[in-house]
Amino acid sequence: MRLACICALFGLAVPAFGEGITIVLEFQGPRSESAIVEMKREFAGIMKESELHFDFRSREQVSAAAPDDLVIVKFTGKCVLEPAPYLYDERGPMAFTYSTDGVVQPFSAVACDKVTSAIRPAMSGGDFAKADLMLGRALGRVLAHEVVHMLSKSGAHGRDGVSKTSLSGSQLIAPELRLGPADLERMHTHIQTIK
Repeated sequence: MRLACICALFGLAVPAFGEGITIVLEFQGPRSESAIVEMKREFAGIMKESELHFDFRSREQVSAAAPDDLVIVKFTGKCVLEPAPYLYDERGPMAFTYSTDGVVQPFSAVACDKVTSAIRPAMSGGDFAKADLMLGRALGRVLAHEVVHMLSKSGAHGRDGVSKTSLSGSQLIAPELRLGPADLERMHTHIQTIK
């Protein structure tokens, strides 16, 4: 039911992914534009080996002329790393991708509050001086994890890299985290079968 509502909202059919993917970003709370720029940069670095082209757009930019191959990612909560910590329930996933009858759909949701709660304990004094970079890096990795699910049409997780079952706050802000070879293979296998 939720998938049908999202498709009706955008007037879209569920796409078959080709080599160019449009990622529609929908923010439902405050966000740091600097963190979002860093998120896109981090995502591009992670997905570089996939040899796919990704284009980011807002919901408003696609409502008039929707491209064929797109995924929709909704960001809930505050996509801002505030200086003072606040209490938040850290349990549960930082993001999830929708599925219908066991079929992975091109719709995902990222809980920014859970991402910030996960990375805050992993940050040291110097990291807080570059909070937007740290948050953007973490959001880029969470986004990459969900896009791997969508492009591979699989709920499977990797043994290493960005698609592990769970990522710690330290892994989300570490200097580097890439796609594992199995992740690349899963994505390319699915994309080749639909061409």
